[in-house]
Amino acid sequence: MSHKDAFEQWQKQADKELKRTSDSAEPHGKQTLEGITIKPLYTKEDSASLPHIDNLPGQAPFTRGPRASMYVGRPWTIRQYAGFSTAKASNEFYRKALAAGQKGLSVAFDLATHRGYDSDHARVVGDVGKAGVAIDSVEDMKTLFDAIPLDEMSVSMTMNGAVLPVLAGFIVAGEEQGIDKSKLSGTIQNDILKEFMVRNTYIYPPEPSMRIVSDIIGYTAQHMPKFNSISISGYHMQEAGANNVQELAFTLADGLEYVRTACRNGMNVDDFAPRLSFFFAIGMNFFMEAAKLRAARTLWAVWMEKLFDPQDQKSLMLRTHCQTSGASLQEQDPYNNIVRTTIEALAAALGGTQSLHTNSFDEAIALPTPTSSRIARNTQLILQHETGITDTVDPLAGSYYVESLTNELIEKANALIEQVEEMGGMTKAVQEGFPKAEIEKVAAARQAHIDSGSQVIVGVNKYQPQEATDIDILEIDNQAVREEQIAQLEAIKAKRDDAQVAKTLEDLRHYAKTGTGNLLEASVEAMRARATVGEVSDALGDVFNRYQGTPELVTGVYRDAFGDDAVFDEIEAALGKFKTITEQAPSLYMAKLGQDGHDRGAKVIASAFSDMGMDVHVGTLFETPAEAADSAIGMGAHIIGISTLAAGHKTLIPQLISHLKDKGAEDIMVICGGVIPEQDYQFLYDAGVKAIFGPGTNITKAALETIDAAHDQMSRMHNYRQARLNQES
Repeated sequence: MSHKDAFEQWQKQADKELKRTSDSAEPHGKQTLEGITIKPLYTKEDSASLPHIDNLPGQAPFTRGPRASMYVGRPWTIRQYAGFSTAKASNEFYRKALAAGQKGLSVAFDLATHRGYDSDHARVVGDVGKAGVAIDSVEDMKTLFDAIPLDEMSVSMTMNGAVLPVLAGFIVAGEEQGIDKSKLSGTIQNDILKEFMVRNTYIYPPEPSMRIVSDIIGYTAQHMPKFNSISISGYHMQEAGANNVQELAFTLADGLEYVRTACRNGMNVDDFAPRLSFFFAIGMNFFMEAAKLRAARTLWAVWMEKLFDPQDQKSLMLRTHCQTSGASLQEQDPYNNIVRTTIEALAAALGGTQSLHTNSFDEAIALPTPTSSRIARNTQLILQHETGITDTVDPLAGSYYVESLTNELIEKANALIEQVEEMGGMTKAVQEGFPKAEIEKVAAARQAHIDSGSQVIVGVNKYQPQEATDIDILEIDNQAVREEQIAQLEAIKAKRDDAQVAKTLEDLRHYAKTGTGNLLEASVEAMRARATVGEVSDALGDVFNRYQGTPELVTGVYRDAFGDDAVFDEIEAALGKFKTITEQAPSLYMAKLGQDGHDRGAKVIASAFSDMGMDVHVGTLFETPAEAADSAIGMGAHIIGISTLAAGHKTLIPQLISHLKDKGAEDIMVICGGVIPEQDYQFLYDAGVKAIFGPGTNITKAALETIDAAHDQMSRMHNYRQARLNQES
């Protein structure tokens, strides 16, 4: 029997079985958000003629891995992304983690530091020490790495906006440990294009930001041969809702733009390209995530050779760090997250990552505790020591399915890269808002699939637990941390040579204004003189100005993807009831308070609520509570929605409500959602919040609850005003 005849016989048999077992099964293939049809069966015919099938590990285009021996020679580096409170508290955490088997440090900075503000700035009252460690000066950086020899420890720093003072502070901290910068190893993220697309912890506009990237690449190539000058990040794209093709294509297109910029500024590609690194998210689509890393290595080698003709093979080599998905973590039945993280970690390892961070199971609720961090770290240790996956190179190679998926991802991502290149490269694509809009469309569609139940999330929209799960959470006393940081800032400023600080900052401004010199070199001088992160950032801001993005709302996607009109009929009935009081649809002002730029949740809610018939306005990022209140009052909002992911809710939301009361606008209802521990709900209700929606909340149900609560609120206010009028008359 021929292969064709055998396949047709199988198809008939499978169709019959599927029809008998499930009316909803898709016998001829499942469609993914990437536009890939997953066939129910793969055979050798699917992969026999693929162009990458005979590649070997350690050889271009590196489909099977950047090193010939891969984990047989050395397993991936176990990193844990961590930082909270003060430098002293984080240092204690790091030292315990290293003693327990962690091999590298990945530093999480607080949002004040990310956005280039010192801890005493009025705009960061709710952000200091909350979602990372507060770093204001070299003294903080020295404390952060106390008793951790920086010539022996690889340090990864997730920093983009305030990248110059932070990296400069790290260099000076090494110097004052007696370690020359040439001995420092690790990675600085330094990926500003991604910030304009999804994460939003930028400071300056795109063009001067690209100059900063280039100056860092140049400085590290000349002075820091063991240090990776950039970590080109797709992680935050997937977290913002991107599908795997988008994450692949936009990340690699970012990388090509950075290489192009450095070459345009006179650098030889082989002098810096071998020190570039990448950073990908690993979600729950197990085989596709493993295939994605194989596709990424292949595409990078092909495009680097095509555009830049490097002479060093290492310039074609894509090396990557991976992190398990934060977006896949759920508040409901949170111990399920341990299973999710394990599956994702295994996919990263089988895909050939060079280092890995595993998220803690409680991160959908609060900052990780020492116990949850230990479980996350041990997940990697168990994979390395107990599963046998480090015994051979690329164990998935030759799988009909995986090889076919790898090729599909290569082809679809390649087409999207070509589209970006035709636009003039990623800087122009970002300025036109193309990648951001495309990602937001997929994010809205993904959420609609979850809310409609077509995508099952165990414990969330199916198989929900009967009882709530109580877990311990880590809470940071934000005010105490801020007071401690302010005291340290005052002490540093009292001891330093102010004239020397002023000179170094003026030199920095001159370099920024004239385009001469190297901005990182000038920043090192300023930080060595004990300028602060905020002062260096402000000096650059005097020339470059602070950038403010324009919020845009994607509409139509959520409703189209949801597909159940009956649910929307119920919402329309609630809207009709609301309109009997106001003669208009409920008006929602969607706000992000503080320096948290992660706006996926806010954008998805805004898009969905708009599709349901509400009048939605999206506020600008980084508002203070007073600014958000004034914006909502000015537009006549009935509701303010607050999306919070950075643990500042207990500080910022009560301030917002207080400001509304001071302005006589207490009739504006406040709702909130995001990463909020259930233990904080009553505090927020007591402060005046009317509804709270945690991770995994069904958005259609949230919309109904919001509209009904707004109706009740407006009814009370209408009756109250009518009674006042009757009394006065």
